[in-house]
Amino acid sequence: MDILKRIDLNKLPSHVAIIMDGNGRWARKQGHDRAFGHHKGVDAVRTVAEAAAEIGIRFLTLYTFSTENWNRPQKEVEALMHLFVETIEKEIPTLNKNDIRLNAIGDIDGLPELNKAKLMSTMEKTKNNRKMVLTLALNYSGRWEIIEAIKKIINDRQVGKLNTETLDCETVSKYMNTAQIPDPELLIRTSGEQRISNFLLWQIAYSELYFSPKLWPDFDKQNFYEAILEYQKRERRFGLTREQLKFGEQNEDI
Repeated sequence: MDILKRIDLNKLPSHVAIIMDGNGRWARKQGHDRAFGHHKGVDAVRTVAEAAAEIGIRFLTLYTFSTENWNRPQKEVEALMHLFVETIEKEIPTLNKNDIRLNAIGDIDGLPELNKAKLMSTMEKTKNNRKMVLTLALNYSGRWEIIEAIKKIINDRQVGKLNTETLDCETVSKYMNTAQIPDPELLIRTSGEQRISNFLLWQIAYSELYFSPKLWPDFDKQNFYEAILEYQKRERRFGLTREQLKFGEQNEDI
C-alpha cells in the first residue's frame, strides 16, 4: 500500500480515538435496516484495529455505545446489545493474533448482565497482550465521566485523601476512566459530521480533530492511514508560537 510508505513511523500518535458514525445511513443507502449497518460496522472495527496495530499505534479508543444511545428505538438497542454479545467472544482469536488487549470505559455496571459478563471475560482472556490497547467506550458519556470524577474527588477530600488546594489537571486526570492511558493526540469522526458528541471531553483538550466524509462501514485501512498522514502534517503547539517550538524556548520577545 503506497500510502503506508508515506507514513513516518517515528511520528505516530500514541493514542487515536474514533467516533464511529454512519452505520444507520450506510444501511439505508443499501436498502436495509439500521441493524444491518451495525453488523457491517463490526467489520470496519476489525479492519481499523488491525491497521492501527500493524503500524504501531499503542492505544485505540472507539466510541461504541453512548449513554444517549439508550434513547434510540428499542428494536435498535436490542439489536446492538445482541450484536455485542455475538461479536465480543468471536473476536478473541483476532485480538490475540494481533497482540491486542481489550479495555473498556464507561458505566459498565449499567450494561445488561450478559453483555457485562462477555466483556469482562474477553478482557481477562486478552489481558496479557502488549502491542496495543483497544478501549471500547460503552454506556459512556464525557459529562457522566467528569461528574463521576468530581464525586470521587469530593469523597477523597472529605476523608482526607486529597488536598483540593493543590488540585491540578494532572490530579483530575487520575480520576478519569482513562487514568491508565494517555490522552488521544488524534480524534477521528466519520460520516461527515463535525461535532464531538460528548466523547472524551476532558481528554481531547489538545487533540487534533479529523473529520472523514466516509460512513463508518466504508472506513478502511486507506482512510485510517490518510487520517494519520493528515495528523503528521499538523503542527502541535500547545499554546506556544511556531518560533518558540522552533527554538525550544519561551521568549516573550518573540
